[in-house]
Amino acid sequence: MECGTKIRLLYLYQYLLEHTDPDHPQSTAELTKMLKNDYDLKVSRNTISNDLAILRESDLHIDYIESTQNKYFYNGRPFEVSELKILIDALSSARFITPNISSNLIAKLLTLTTEENAQRLRRHISVTDRYKSSNHSGYYSVDAINNAIDLQRKIRFYYTDFDVNKKRYITNNGKPYTLSPYELTWDGDYYYVRGFCDERQAMYTFRIDRIAEQPKILNQIAVSPPEDYSPAQYSKCVFRMFDTDQPEEVQLQCHISTMKYLIDNFGMDVKTEPIDEESFKANILVCTSSTFYRWIFGFNGKMRIMGPESVKTAYREMLRKALEEL
Repeated sequence: MECGTKIRLLYLYQYLLEHTDPDHPQSTAELTKMLKNDYDLKVSRNTISNDLAILRESDLHIDYIESTQNKYFYNGRPFEVSELKILIDALSSARFITPNISSNLIAKLLTLTTEENAQRLRRHISVTDRYKSSNHSGYYSVDAINNAIDLQRKIRFYYTDFDVNKKRYITNNGKPYTLSPYELTWDGDYYYVRGFCDERQAMYTFRIDRIAEQPKILNQIAVSPPEDYSPAQYSKCVFRMFDTDQPEEVQLQCHISTMKYLIDNFGMDVKTEPIDEESFKANILVCTSSTFYRWIFGFNGKMRIMGPESVKTAYREMLRKALEEL
């Protein structure tokens, strides 16, 4: 095959890859015109047909619509436009990713569709004013932690918080944490890692974007998780992943209007029992942290804690302290 033919095949394949899909096929006449206008290559109808046949026989996902003049298109894209839109929206809103990394990842996703579809998607990218992390190491920490989980190794890292002047500082008196990581969870637009913390001698959850730099993977074998630990069950018990309390069963009395919110948080298998046409009882397994109590308070009396008594007492104490601050 002569050099000119090789180059023509590459140009033709690149064009089909970048500009066509099942909804936007191109006829042999249109492809011939493209080669002439864009690359100053003059080809006959038979030549372009032979080139397209070679591409189709090479298993390059070139397909065609049979008609008086066949129309050809690339048919190997892994994502539909609607699927790319969902992924792009997720990247735009993910708070643990910096704006620059979000933009770079979105640009890579846009290469998976035609240039025309990419332009459409760019016009519909929603840029919000919500806070996004400025910690560039958070993105790379996810990969390091995932590797540590696969290798069953401990990780060591410094954790951060903010002072009254919005300055980031190292917590734990400037000392690192050592963690046996069990799972990575995306919750509330943030990534979290949960595992057994050597310093606390307990299960603990850390937010990825608050880790100071990429965690160091140690040669130490990770501590095995508790026999009764279930990542799926735990994720249903927390209200934001920074809750660290152990789950316990709580009984609630709820107005019927709150049913959808219980299902949103605890799933369709949440245990409920009707009281009357307007209310019902619910038994939930939940981490009874301040986050949970704030959730209950937000229903303005339409959701009441019935038991256990220790949970009711803790809720009253939180409310009392809040009233004292007024």
